[in-house]
Amino acid sequence: MTDLAILWVIAAGLMEPIWMVSLKKYNDSKNILWGGVVLAFMFIGPACLSMATEGSMPVSVAYSVWVSIGTAMTTLVGWLYYKDPIDRKTILFLLMILTGVVGLDLVTG
Repeated sequence: MTDLAILWVIAAGLMEPIWMVSLKKYNDSKNILWGGVVLAFMFIGPACLSMATEGSMPVSVAYSVWVSIGTAMTTLVGWLYYKDPIDRKTILFLLMILTGVVGLDLVTG
């Protein structure tokens, strides 16, 4: 697995909360500019994921890392920006997801 592939999959994961926030903004305002942002990030994230899998990173690892980063970051953004509730159970299950991804990487990498 190359460092560049890792950077691509991290970039893909970081696109998810941007997509989520822009989707929320579009749903709240129906502003076409937010709709454009939604469409852009709907394609940018998977494009970055595709770049990560062009090298030696297995698709299963790339996808699980992408989803876990997206899940963790979206939860964090929801908590900080939208005041979504977060408790110990949420943190525990997020840590379980991240632990599972690290484990998957260890056994496939």
